[in-house]
Parts: sequence; structure tokens; C-alpha cells
Amino acid sequence: MNDEKWRKEVRRDAARLRAAERERRSLLAQSVYLGTLSAIFLVPLIGGAYLGRWLDGLSEGYSVRWTINLIILGLAVGAVNVYVFVRKYW
Repeated sequence: MNDEKWRKEVRRDAARLRAAERERRSLLAQSVYLGTLSAIFLVPLIGGAYLGRWLDGLSEGYSVRWTINLIILGLAVGAVNVYVFVRKYW
């Protein structure tokens, strides 16, 4: 291997390392990303639970039919939200 070829490869590797260092996500960026994932998953889930509880409270007697169904719906909506978010921003 000649000297010029070796220098060229070293420069190329150094440039790649600098680019990788610049593009690395910081701890704050990773924390914000995980917080956003949590929020877009939990908001539909908790919203479904509260709405279901309110609807069950309107009916006579003891019932959790709406609560269970809307929690399951909130779980599905939250999972779809997370999937779409990860596909778009990861």
C-alpha cells in the first residue's frame, strides 16, 4: 500500500467519524423522543378509560362495559400512533 493511498483512507475514515459524531442524538433528544412516545400512547388509553367510566356512570346499576371497550380501543389507537410516529421520525 503506498503512502498516498493510506493518507486518503485515513482522511476518509476521519471524515466519517466526524460526521457520525455530529449526527449522534444527545441524551436530551432521546429523552424528548421517549416522552413523546409515552404521551402519544397514553393519552388515547387514559382518554378511553375516562370516557368509558363516564358513560358507564350514566347507566343504571354496575357496568364496566364501556370502560373495558374504550380502554381496548385506546390501546389500539395508541399503538397505531406509536407505530406511525416511529416510522416517520426514526
